[in-house]
Amino acid sequence: MKSILFDLDGTLVDSSPGIKAAFRYAFKSLQLPLPDDDTLSTFIGPPLETTFGKYFEDSSAISNAIQTYRDSYDSEGVHKTSLYPDIEEMLRDLSASGYDLYITTSKNEPMAIVMLTELGIIKYFKAVYGARPNCYHKADLIRTCLTENQINQSYSLIIGDTSFDIIGGKTAGIKTLGVTWGFGLQHDLQASGADAICHSPKDIKKILKSL
Repeated sequence: MKSILFDLDGTLVDSSPGIKAAFRYAFKSLQLPLPDDDTLSTFIGPPLETTFGKYFEDSSAISNAIQTYRDSYDSEGVHKTSLYPDIEEMLRDLSASGYDLYITTSKNEPMAIVMLTELGIIKYFKAVYGARPNCYHKADLIRTCLTENQINQSYSLIIGDTSFDIIGGKTAGIKTLGVTWGFGLQHDLQASGADAICHSPKDIKKILKSL
C-alpha cells in the first residue's frame, strides 16, 4: 500500500458540533421541522446534495438550502472542530514511513483546507479533494484524486467512518478500511464490504501491512 486517501469528518476530526449547529440554522431558516440529534448525526458524511435532496425536489431549492447551511458553517461551524486522539501521531508516523497521504471529503473543499490548516495537519497531505459544484460524490472525488496524482488503484486505499466511504472506494476500485471512532456504525461498514475494520488510530499502520 503506497497511497492512503482519508475521509475527514468522523475519521480525522470530530466536527459534529459545528455541522449540527449549521444544520439547525438551515432548518430553522428554511422553516423545516428540526430533526432530532440522532438524525442530525446521520447527515455527517453524505454530500449536502444528498441530505437536502430528501427535503426538496427542485434543484434550485436544494442549492438554496446548501447555501443557507454554508452561510452558518463557513462563518462559525468550521472552527468548532477537534482532532480525534492519536490522529496527528498516526499521520506523522505514516508520512515518515513513506506513505503518500491525501484527503477525499464531501466537505466543501475550501472549508476542508481551512479546517486542516487551523488544526495544523495540512502539512501531512500531498493534496486535498473536497466537494465542488459538479464533483461531490465520494467515488468521483476518489477518481479525481487517483487520476490527477497518477495513483495506481492496486496500491491505494481509502480510510473512512461511514458506508459512503466504503462504497465510494469500492466503486473507484480501491481497497477500503472502515474506522469505528467516528459517526458511522460498524455493522454498516461491514455490510458495505469494508476490507478491514479498525478501532483505534494506533492500529492503522499494522492493518495497512495486512492489506
